[in-house]
Amino acid sequence: MHQPTPPSAADDRPGSGVPESSPSRGTGPLPYTRTGHPEQPGNASRADRTSRRPAEALAPGQIRRPPPSSPPSPLQSSSLSPPQSSVSSTPRPAPRRSIELPPTHTTLICVALPGLAVSTEQGQLNGRGLEGFYRAGRRILSRCQVRVAGREPLAVQARMTAADRARFVGTLRVSPDCGPDPDLVVERTRHADGTERITLRSLSWRPLRLPVEVALGTDLADLGAIAAGSTGPELPGSVHDSGLRWSGATGNSTVTADPPPVDALASAGLLRWEFELPPGGTASIELRVRPDGAGPVRAVGHAATSPLASARATGDDHRVQALLRTSIEDLRALLLRDPAHPSDTHLAAGAPWRCGLAPAESLTAARMTLPLGTRLAAGTLRILARTQLPGPGAQFGMIPGPRRDAGAHLPPGCTGTEATLLFPVVLAEARRWGLPEQETEELLPAAERCLTWLRTTVGDGTYLRDPHPSGPVRCETQAHAHRSALLGADLLDAFDRPGGADLRQWAQELRTAFRTDFWIGDLGGGRPAAARVPDGRLVPHLGATAAHLLDTGLLGGGEHAPGLLDKARAEQLARLLGGPAMDSGWGLRGLGVKEPGYNPFSHRGGAVRVSETVIAVAGLAAGGYEKEAASLLQGVLAAAEAFGHRLPEMYAGEQRTDGSAPLPHPAACRPAATAAAAGVLLLTTLAGIRPDAPARTVTLRPVRSAPLGEIGLTGLRIAGAPFSVRVGRLGVAMVEEAADGLQLGA
Repeated sequence: MHQPTPPSAADDRPGSGVPESSPSRGTGPLPYTRTGHPEQPGNASRADRTSRRPAEALAPGQIRRPPPSSPPSPLQSSSLSPPQSSVSSTPRPAPRRSIELPPTHTTLICVALPGLAVSTEQGQLNGRGLEGFYRAGRRILSRCQVRVAGREPLAVQARMTAADRARFVGTLRVSPDCGPDPDLVVERTRHADGTERITLRSLSWRPLRLPVEVALGTDLADLGAIAAGSTGPELPGSVHDSGLRWSGATGNSTVTADPPPVDALASAGLLRWEFELPPGGTASIELRVRPDGAGPVRAVGHAATSPLASARATGDDHRVQALLRTSIEDLRALLLRDPAHPSDTHLAAGAPWRCGLAPAESLTAARMTLPLGTRLAAGTLRILARTQLPGPGAQFGMIPGPRRDAGAHLPPGCTGTEATLLFPVVLAEARRWGLPEQETEELLPAAERCLTWLRTTVGDGTYLRDPHPSGPVRCETQAHAHRSALLGADLLDAFDRPGGADLRQWAQELRTAFRTDFWIGDLGGGRPAAARVPDGRLVPHLGATAAHLLDTGLLGGGEHAPGLLDKARAEQLARLLGGPAMDSGWGLRGLGVKEPGYNPFSHRGGAVRVSETVIAVAGLAAGGYEKEAASLLQGVLAAAEAFGHRLPEMYAGEQRTDGSAPLPHPAACRPAATAAAAGVLLLTTLAGIRPDAPARTVTLRPVRSAPLGEIGLTGLRIAGAPFSVRVGRLGVAMVEEAADGLQLGA
């Protein structure tokens, strides 16, 4: 299927490593081919950048295997200009042609992958924009309009009732003498599995005779064509069984009705019924939309074998319960199986734009959800291990990933680099949360290949550069690499594998060099540089990616690994992240408000990205910077409440004021895997849970200021058993349920 990647809604493009466009530059998505290939030299060539062909994207559940080989070619180096001064930024890439995407911020998106149902608040599906039922990225029904007695109901309410269904309520005045009051309620319950139930409920004191029509149609368009505005006309239908059927070059679709209609007009796409309702009576119609030969959607997250525990939150703050419940619902809705290995599941990046595998985001979300069990992390790791690039060659051991827009000041980065560095981290931390030793050992060779790639790519140098000759040395990449080396060394030592000492030695050298080379001094206390370009110039812009410097990873005994910053500089970074330039009141801005190129709607240039905000909260809390952590936490919770507790992947970084609400980004994915997973991490951070399952201990380092008052978390998982903890109003944590033999660490 073709899946577009809007600039704000998706970072991991289903493309060949060609950069995304940034909304701050007035551009839209540029689809390219060759999904899932690693970023290799040549991927930003002139031919790639001028291509306008549709992207070859992944259908839900489809896993792209790496090609046997992918030869490099010279990289164009014009993205970085010659030095002008000792501290400078790089020029922004040339603007690209804009594509106007259908907005998502006003839609209700029901998700149970591979099924989607996208609706407006009116409830009627009119065939405009993204509206419709989808299966595996193809719209199988675009129009479903209900008329009663020749009129459309007046929409009075629309709301999500679960991640996979929405409820729409409309009213009608049917009787001529009922005055201004409606005497008929039309309720529609729409499911992502392709089912819609229409219920008529009489409020009249006398019997009602009601002719009902449902007008149906579809174009069988794929999501990429819809996003690009290149869909064709509706297809002609035919009467089929108790409904209608449409066929086209790309497939077919059938709608069946229960009860069967009294009349079906294929030329008009109409099904008709006649109902007689007694006073207070009801009548219902159930429509089932399916591709020919397909059964109902069997969503992974709704099965008894769901890899995510049903955790619950309670406490003084009413928002925590709704946030955790909705986060888990959204995560389950985004689960997909590897078709070749059905026992292995991963999270799709987000709906509606990215319903396939995005390696870096899948690993990030799996890591954040370790408090809900290790099965999702294990399945994601196994899936990605099967995509690792084979040797020989410089890319041996790398996990393929497309490129990600980095905003106005840096060229696009490689998500394959991030995924490769995350792999050993997720495996090491999953072991601490209780991944069995046998499963860990089975995945260890893939982690070793990731670490081999890291050391090979660094070579005799100190820093991990972007994988092309003119690439910058990014601050967040060094944070990822440093954490990967230390947690990877810990993992290797645990299984008596060689290489741990070499990784620790390199990590020490990196710390020493980084503290000298990446800090920009100024009268305000200084800041970390965003990057160094090959000639040594610093890119000084402060953005949310600096939060990764505080995310050092979990070692044994409940200890965090050392970070790249010393204590004084970590404290300065905490002040910067908690200051008004970065903290919008709704979360952490992607770029400081005073930085050149700041745009509150730019997904890397000023918008609040939920996952990075929560990474900052967790890092600040672990470092003892509770004031800054609490402020960001309160901002995200307030935003979550405004979004009905279903956090989008991002929203505008406009400053919060009294009575204001966060501004949605019109193309953000909602639900999104990292945003939903961030809800889990946000709440578990308050308890400061640091497990060490191999040592049969768990250490608690709660946020002492208790910014949300008392909070209880039940149904978490440590060492394969339920774990519950309560943090009181004085910031003291108490374990209420744990695995047998699990001891409380010091």
